[in-house]
Amino acid sequence: MERITIEQAQELFGPNFIGWKELKPLFERMELPLSSIQIPDVHYSLDDLKNCSKHYILILGIPELDDKKLSIANFRRCFGMNPDISEPCFYNQDWYMNEKFIHDTLDLRWYLLKKDAIESSRAVQPSELLKEHINFPRAILCVYTFFAYYHVRKELLWYHDFIWCHDIDHNGDRIYIGKYHDVDGVNKNGFSIHRHLALRNCYAAIEQI
Repeated sequence: MERITIEQAQELFGPNFIGWKELKPLFERMELPLSSIQIPDVHYSLDDLKNCSKHYILILGIPELDDKKLSIANFRRCFGMNPDISEPCFYNQDWYMNEKFIHDTLDLRWYLLKKDAIESSRAVQPSELLKEHINFPRAILCVYTFFAYYHVRKELLWYHDFIWCHDIDHNGDRIYIGKYHDVDGVNKNGFSIHRHLALRNCYAAIEQI
């Protein structure tokens, strides 16, 4: 399998490449030390990279810097939840604060993440999409990429779209993220983290007469 150098990958992906240099504005905003790390080789094949270069982001995942985890919990602490103070930020909600997935980190490796929603996946139940062998990304990868991409490209990903994630909460409900801006203007701006509630016995009806 033919491999590719990091420099070749950067040339191939252009603005959709986020390596160590491109991550520095994010880490500076998070007040993290830019300690040296051993950057891994790009493990994807040349053919896969060529096929993905127009519609995917190639991003270097880093689990922590100076013993500070790059987790959703720490991103939330840094960027806050009030767009009147600064943007981008998280949408103001706290239901997930006791969930394990907000403490997850990425592995030290490269990731390919589709930049835009798959059009054929709109309004389709996640269980059906999984049958089509669509590989949902982890929530931490989406959060990490969202803020990294903004700080290097000044563009907000998934501005009007919710994106299904691999993660589930303690009840087994599917996590989904995104939709930074409410087109109806009812809700404030913010990167959302929600859960898709599955039907269980605790959901029932009562009658009004």
